[in-house]
Amino acid sequence: MSRAEDIFEKLVYFGEDAIDEFLENRQTEELFLDFKQAASDGKSMRTLHPNDRRNLGKAISAFGNSEGGVLIWGIECSRDLEIGDVAKAKIKVKNVHRFLSWLENAISGCTIPSHNKVRNHIISCDKNGDGFLATYIPKSEIAPLMTTTGSQIYIRSGSNNVPAPYAVVAGMFGKRPQPNIELMISDKDMSVSESSEEDIFAPQKKRRKKESVVSVKFSLLAQNNSNAIAKEVYLSCNTLSVGGDKNKVNFYYDSQLENLAAERNSLNLIAPLEMRVPPRALLSCAKAEIKLYEDVSEDFLMDGVIGADGATPRSFRFYVSKNDLRSFVAQALRKNADLRVLTNEFFSCYLKTE
Repeated sequence: MSRAEDIFEKLVYFGEDAIDEFLENRQTEELFLDFKQAASDGKSMRTLHPNDRRNLGKAISAFGNSEGGVLIWGIECSRDLEIGDVAKAKIKVKNVHRFLSWLENAISGCTIPSHNKVRNHIISCDKNGDGFLATYIPKSEIAPLMTTTGSQIYIRSGSNNVPAPYAVVAGMFGKRPQPNIELMISDKDMSVSESSEEDIFAPQKKRRKKESVVSVKFSLLAQNNSNAIAKEVYLSCNTLSVGGDKNKVNFYYDSQLENLAAERNSLNLIAPLEMRVPPRALLSCAKAEIKLYEDVSEDFLMDGVIGADGATPRSFRFYVSKNDLRSFVAQALRKNADLRVLTNEFFSCYLKTE
């Protein structure tokens, strides 16, 4: 997950509390974050104010031509001589739902070409219909983006939107689209069964008592989330700690990929040179199974990276502390446990992606 997307998700999840935190901490505008007051009066005007349209266009151009960013509407800034523009006060957007509608209608006409991945979200709305709104602008795959007002190409420099120098613009025109490979998890499943790893030929008195085991299964896929063809897609996954002596991690990789030599509980895959992944396509890489017993003695940690030739590597991590893992296994082994809920919890709480 990018820094810009992380900020946007925080605003979606925590709402106005996130804005209050920005104010309390005197959050500065930075490479991925910008604050603006809305000039539009949602009660008397019939369209987006020219100042708001100009600010929106500059933000889409600058963030889209850089690494993405978030524009929060409804925050007043004050100039700090040492650290720059900092969040000072909340100035709610009037009739925030109408303002959202105006923004949505204006986005496609703010830049050439238009940026079709811009997202808006109402952070909060009071009983009068006023509130705060966030605009998420991811990095554009078809840069450079030029504003329709002023015909200028902007980039993000520190906390400012600045006109792009000629050399930067020339580099944007000459740059070929790059693949963007992201990890996708599917076929999530959890089950509880009896361990079958005892020696059935041993004398009855020496046979080990069967134990319950929690099995977490899932598939790892590579998604080419770009407009470029991806080559030499790779996936590396190393389990550095399995949580206990009895726990295991098993991988079953797709036969069309090359599996390089790896240590136990690890996987190193790469696609053959002749294999190409089209834009927006999914490539099945491997299936994984994690077997967890009650005897938890350490943390669980699985680190991985996914990417392709010319693409920015994306890291991912499964991390469960010893105490959380012990609690998780205990819940799964309870009678009438809702394994579907626990499955969602496992992946939402313990899987982190970059």
